[in-house]
Amino acid sequence: MSIIEVSNIEFYGYHGCFKEEQIVGNYFRVDITAHYDASKAVETDKIADALNYQKIYSLTAIEMGITSHLLEHVAARILNKLFENFDELQYASVKVAKINPPLGGKVGSVSVTMERKR
Repeated sequence: MSIIEVSNIEFYGYHGCFKEEQIVGNYFRVDITAHYDASKAVETDKIADALNYQKIYSLTAIEMGITSHLLEHVAARILNKLFENFDELQYASVKVAKINPPLGGKVGSVSVTMERKR
């Protein structure tokens, strides 16, 4: 089993329960861990046989562009897209963090992590 990690992907998005968050927006950070069998890619050295992390990024960017109230909803949509697009994916973890959330005090971030196995 091999692990691909795509870490600290930054997005500007409009996720949140407050109306202002969906108007003004905020910065978000996404971390993805994906487990798959890389034995074919090791032998062939072809991207077609690997879990393409450019496609992981692209699918994540699309989902981050869709406004949601909850980080759980965003993370679940990203997981769904990953499993829909990568048959070789065995396990994935998606962490979505809201940077400097509007909680009334100094908070670096809040995050939600969701995992799924095939």
